[in-house]
Amino acid sequence: MSKHKGIHFEVSERKVLLRVFDILIVLLALELIGYYFQFDYFLVTKEQWLWSLILGCYLTVFGTIFELYDLKQSSKLDSTFKNIVITVSVTVLFYLFTPIITPVLPDHRIEILYFYLAIIIAVFIWRYAYVTFITSPRFYKKVIVLGEVSNIENLVNAFTTSDPNYRIIGYINSNISSNESVKFKGLKEFSAGNLQKTIREEGVSEIVIAINDSETITPYIYNELTHLLDKGLTIREYTQVFEEITKRVPVQFVGKDFYKYFPFSRSNQNKLYLLYHRLMDIVCSVLGILFGIILLPFIVIGNLIGNTGKLFYIQTRVGKNGRPFKIYKFRTMIQDAEKDGMKWADKNDIRVTVFGRFLRRSRLDEIPQFLNVLKGDMSIIGPRPERPLFVKELSKVIPFYETRHTIKPGLSGWAQVNTRYGSSIEDSLVKLQYDLYYIKHRSFFLDVNIIVKTLSTMVYYRGQ
Repeated sequence: MSKHKGIHFEVSERKVLLRVFDILIVLLALELIGYYFQFDYFLVTKEQWLWSLILGCYLTVFGTIFELYDLKQSSKLDSTFKNIVITVSVTVLFYLFTPIITPVLPDHRIEILYFYLAIIIAVFIWRYAYVTFITSPRFYKKVIVLGEVSNIENLVNAFTTSDPNYRIIGYINSNISSNESVKFKGLKEFSAGNLQKTIREEGVSEIVIAINDSETITPYIYNELTHLLDKGLTIREYTQVFEEITKRVPVQFVGKDFYKYFPFSRSNQNKLYLLYHRLMDIVCSVLGILFGIILLPFIVIGNLIGNTGKLFYIQTRVGKNGRPFKIYKFRTMIQDAEKDGMKWADKNDIRVTVFGRFLRRSRLDEIPQFLNVLKGDMSIIGPRPERPLFVKELSKVIPFYETRHTIKPGLSGWAQVNTRYGSSIEDSLVKLQYDLYYIKHRSFFLDVNIIVKTLSTMVYYRGQ
């Protein structure tokens, strides 16, 4: 085993670390400001513990909405600084204007400025330290992949783009009968005959097995892996790591033993969870319809100017258990957009009008679907419903595609908040991976996570 094995924080640990230290550093900064400058607007005392709790909640909620806890963005100072400014500004604004649960405005208005600057400077100092130390190479998890050469590029790209601290430093070809070498920039190929020496010298803390058929592992490699496992080295299978890091189910690698990958969430049969889900659907759809009624005059005017056609658009989609239903949307394309036949909408589709593009980016075109949710055809959260023809085509080329119809389709979903617009089979595969992850792990907390990420999508104008 390596004597130089470094410290590595897992994804969940880093997210907790960011949240906890954000709150602690802010409370410490306010305490210091109050002590040195007689700043008494905010004091962390036993009598005022509720104010500290409210401030911490605001910071966490708005930090999540404005992507302050996105690990990829948190590893870069430019995006981190932007997110800090937005998060702290909104947090302070809400804190100042909710005096029922927070302190009343101070007599001296300059204290508001002190309050704001203390928070933003404190968070920035801590995040600068995080980027400098925690995301530095000394905290990388160094990984070697043992597997088949054909999978290497997709594997490396999926891991490195999902976790900046998860570094695949090398590859070992498990197929000893093949002379094919790894042709992937920046990745070193190691010999299977020196596995223990490589682990020791490179400071490797994990081996990922990327082999479709475990029977192809040679007795020598098997014995080496067993020996390393006895010494405490982490050895994991590729699909397990893929799902954990990317939050997707690697459906393209699922074969006849699919039941190992789809132990679907108990929430799918949990009566209490299903009741909560339906109540959430009803409450959110009623609020959404009321919100839509308020915006309707503005959307009508925009449609008359920018779309010059029918306001509503009705289309057949596939729902739960493959049942078709009619979906309602505000029209975003020109009239007769499919006169030449049905086709996927491209990212910059010329059929989309200027006003329609605004509706799509802001997701306001989805407002009429609250009627579908209220009727029970859809849910607030679930896989996005697709058109019957596309479902038929995709089911032929993507394994387990129709599995996404085991639950109600949703107004928003895990795929929608994690991917951009999809207009190809490859994009549909990625979206399916996210949808299956949601079906497999759906829970109250995952639902809340999707709602918050949906707000981020709307705030940053990333709708599809």
